[in-house]
Amino acid sequence: MIMKGQKISDRYQIIKAIGEGGMANVYLAYDTILDRNVAVKVLRGDLAGDEKFVRRFQREALSASSLTHPNIVEVYDVGEDNGQYYIVMEYVEGRNLKDLVKKRGKLTISEVIDIMLQITDGMSVAHDSYIIHRDIKPQNIMILENGLVKIMDFGIAMAMNSTQLTQTNSVMGSVHYLPPEQANGKGATLQSDIYSMGIVMYELLTGSLPYRGDNAVEIALKHLKEPLPSIRASLPNIPQSIENIIIRATAKNPKNRYSDAREMHNDLLTCLDEDRAHEAKVVLPYPENTDEGKSKSSKKVNNEEKKEPKKIEKKEPVENDEEGEVLAKKITKNDLKKQNKLLIVLASIFTVLVVAITTVVVLIPTLTTNKEIVVPDVAGFTVDEAIKALQDAGFTVASDQQKIASEEIELGKVVRTSPLAGTERTEGTEVTLWVSEGDTKITLEDYRNANYLEVKGKLEALGVQVLVEKKETTDENVEENTVIDQTPAAGEKVSAGDYVTLYIPNVDKYPDFTNGTYTYDDVVDYLKKYNVTVNKVEKEDSSVSPGIVIGQSRAEGTRIVSGTSVTITVAKASSSSTGDDEGSDSGDDTESCEESGLC
Repeated sequence: MIMKGQKISDRYQIIKAIGEGGMANVYLAYDTILDRNVAVKVLRGDLAGDEKFVRRFQREALSASSLTHPNIVEVYDVGEDNGQYYIVMEYVEGRNLKDLVKKRGKLTISEVIDIMLQITDGMSVAHDSYIIHRDIKPQNIMILENGLVKIMDFGIAMAMNSTQLTQTNSVMGSVHYLPPEQANGKGATLQSDIYSMGIVMYELLTGSLPYRGDNAVEIALKHLKEPLPSIRASLPNIPQSIENIIIRATAKNPKNRYSDAREMHNDLLTCLDEDRAHEAKVVLPYPENTDEGKSKSSKKVNNEEKKEPKKIEKKEPVENDEEGEVLAKKITKNDLKKQNKLLIVLASIFTVLVVAITTVVVLIPTLTTNKEIVVPDVAGFTVDEAIKALQDAGFTVASDQQKIASEEIELGKVVRTSPLAGTERTEGTEVTLWVSEGDTKITLEDYRNANYLEVKGKLEALGVQVLVEKKETTDENVEENTVIDQTPAAGEKVSAGDYVTLYIPNVDKYPDFTNGTYTYDDVVDYLKKYNVTVNKVEKEDSSVSPGIVIGQSRAEGTRIVSGTSVTITVAKASSSSTGDDEGSDSGDDTESCEESGLC
């Protein structure tokens, strides 16, 4: 399990997990080299152990990285780190179409057309390069807050096509959008993506799937056999032109579908035009049941097999025609001899073919298949020693070596290999060496009481990422730009690209509360976040309204220090009592004023 803060390939620092699927776990990560957030998909262990799948995954993902389009999630990088295979992609903040349909139900016609135009526009670029997605479904299509659509998982979907996956969630999630030809075990074509897009469009408009079942096999059979439910039967107000697009896209026979995504995109562009308002229902030119001819042919053969074979009438020899009878017997014997010889020849040929096929299918692969061998542990070896050990074991060694920092292994010696030591691989597999760059980590000093600008510049020059945060302090004398704390602590080690946080004092200052706009409650609310205690003193002042602040014990511009207190003087209404009472009140106020230090 990848943990928060862990680095992949000494570059992608994991921030948090953002998704988990039957095939890969997805993480939000920070690219320390290009200073941006990315999404990292890490293959799950069962697939990472399939060498053929991994090779295809890497090849197809790199192929997908060539696709550049606003509606396609960009693939940045593909790699392997410590036996974990990953793909780095553009990080998209939004929700997938499946979640949108669950929340909203069916979408409006204009929304669906807009979404499908974006999907087909992105897929047009892929189809122009003859790249087939093979797993178009709402779960693989993101939609941003601004309505922009992003198609995901090109590399993974294409690699999946070569592997028999058994994850139930993955199969069940995709089978609802599975083209009939793929359900029938045939290869995918551009028209396969068209079918899946047609099912997605149907779901967006109706809020439901056209085919349902208790298991994947049942649903796949419905894709093969059952006609698509009429969308206008449930939504009569939908224009015929839109139903025609769905009919063409979801045709059982690929010949009846659009040739590629661009053709479907062009049809979507005009489907709401006025001149198509009364369009006739489309009639597909080719038969949908492509097995119909075969079925009829099979039935015909079966019926003919059931019929009794015609009896060959044996002509009786003419009386007194003894020569003819003898000739007929001779012909019959010769025919039988020829038939026997033919059968013997055919049997011999058949036997030879069986032996040959058995040799090709069974014996040759057994002799030619490379055996599985264990990758030796060459950690601590010099490069030359490691190459010799690996070659002696039956592996080839990559000419390019990877560099990695190491506190334990000295500079220039092997830290690890890829594939990892102890794993089994076929003889002749290429192994990459990871060579130590030595201890390149930086030991942090105690930066407290230093100027944070100087510390920040020093650390950034070493490649360390520096964050600066304000922190409350009870020390009123600390300078404004002084470091008062740090994370990690002094003495700990960090690598280039790691984060160090420097804390400086919060230098917020007291405003002028006596400007005639503040009440006592206003001051309390203002200072609450600083944990400052507010004391209240009342004093008569006929020049301002009662309740308005007329004095403060800490002057404007003084630093606000957490945990301290301030006394606020508030105006109160003039007393209507006699002079003695007024004198008494005045004395009380004077005393309070003196206590506060404001007089």
